[in-house]
Amino acid sequence: MAKFQTNNRSATTPAQTNLTTTMKSMVELASAASGRGQLYELEVGADGAPNATDCQIVYDVVRKTVAGTGGVTGIMNALDSANPAARTTCTINTTSEGTITANSSLLAIALNQRASQRWIAAPGSELVWPNTSAAGICCRALSPTYAAPVLITTFFDDL
Repeated sequence: MAKFQTNNRSATTPAQTNLTTTMKSMVELASAASGRGQLYELEVGADGAPNATDCQIVYDVVRKTVAGTGGVTGIMNALDSANPAARTTCTINTTSEGTITANSSLLAIALNQRASQRWIAAPGSELVWPNTSAAGICCRALSPTYAAPVLITTFFDDL
């Protein structure tokens, strides 16, 4: 299995999205119709100046069937430089949300704006996406009061 890392800072344009009261997609990982993939580690945290008062940020990982638009291809760094190119596609910082599968939240994390979190899947509990073109997972966030960007870093395998 080839292992990769990407995040929503892996391209300079478009800029990271500021949060609002609705979910904003930061990192989308999907099949390129030639293989499945699995998310095994996720790191999330605020990436801007904190508000004057503490507030919450909610992170969510969901299934998707259609990619959002207005984003760019994220740079997927192989953790072993001898790995072949990724069969997974990555879109970051979309400006228009894609099609999210209803009731498909796989992981939800609520944090204070001053906190960060690292999630590592227990063996056999990785978040897997199918070998179906454009189907995959979407890492997103919202906040009722924090109006700056967040950083979402993903670690995944091509299966």
